[in-house]
Amino acid sequence: MENVLQNNYNLTRKQQEILNFLITNKDNFIQAPTLNELCVAIGLKSRGSLHKHIQGLINAGLVEAPNRKQRGVRLTSLSLSTNSTSELAKQVDEGYGTPFVGTIAAGSPIEALENKSYMHIPNEIKTEGSCYILQVKGDSMIDEGIFNGDWVIIEQRSYAKNGEIVVALVDKMDATLKHIEQYPHETVLIPANKNMKAMHFQPQQIEIQGVLVGQMRSYK
Repeated sequence: MENVLQNNYNLTRKQQEILNFLITNKDNFIQAPTLNELCVAIGLKSRGSLHKHIQGLINAGLVEAPNRKQRGVRLTSLSLSTNSTSELAKQVDEGYGTPFVGTIAAGSPIEALENKSYMHIPNEIKTEGSCYILQVKGDSMIDEGIFNGDWVIIEQRSYAKNGEIVVALVDKMDATLKHIEQYPHETVLIPANKNMKAMHFQPQQIEIQGVLVGQMRSYK
């Protein structure tokens, strides 16, 4: 089924994802996000690639171009209208579903976003924020009932409360699903497996890429 947004605004899939992120997170930004901040938030390596996607949204009249006075990417009045905002987000989700970006055991899931597929999941196990899905590999979280082969729904954000289960990127190389404890002098990633030990890092070694909000399992 063709996506309604694609019909009405001639957007690419990535442009739709960026627009949906801006819409669903518009109340979370104190100021409109810059291109660099958007690159980090949605997991794009190239600012040039993001600029092309943003230009497409500008051409569609859905976002305003950054300038010297306003460095951030702002939604237009069309996108900010109540009906338009809810409908655009709904259309993106219904058209493609939630991004499935791979397994938590292999590298950074955010870097895999460009090659993702999509899955339709119940609204009850995700949030209104931008979410993605990972498949768990390994048994480091079994005491939390998260087993090898389960799918976890992750709300994409760069912060978490102590004790939450997060997707943490270690040294910009390896991603892992663990409880997090954050202190000024260190960040601790804690498995939910009595046979495994907590891992201690310098705060700058860890980047939070999302927080666990839901889980699915197949019994096939």
